[in-house]
Amino acid sequence: MTGSKGAGVDGTGRTAVRRIDPGPRAMLIAVCVLAAVSSLLLPWVAGMAGWEVLSGADAGPLPTLFSITLTTFAIACSVTALVTRLWVLAWLSAYGCGFSSVNGVWAIWSQQTGAGGGPGFGLVLGVLAVVLLTFVWAGAALKRS
Repeated sequence: MTGSKGAGVDGTGRTAVRRIDPGPRAMLIAVCVLAAVSSLLLPWVAGMAGWEVLSGADAGPLPTLFSITLTTFAIACSVTALVTRLWVLAWLSAYGCGFSSVNGVWAIWSQQTGAGGGPGFGLVLGVLAVVLLTFVWAGAALKRS
């Protein structure tokens, strides 16, 4: 009888170890995700909105790659990690947003050095949101409960 109780306690302990408690960071994460979603509605490249770049408009490879990684990690993975509070998803969000940050800086650079008119406000907002999410998720993942 004690063996079954011990197994339940051990299972609960393992579940608690794999979870995070973002605490006040949760509100900052939610605001950053909202900023990332909003960035998709604003101009990114040559007057095209971010959602148009995401849907395959000819905006160049770097803005297109950034739109994919922004949507995948900063929006989808972050929301899933925030809802489930799983430690592994927090790390995935941190690493994915870090990768997306590099893509975003390259996308801005490509618009500044090319023949285009420079990066749009939405592209810059998306990069700022994903950079902030990188550090917030890394802090949350490092401080698991």
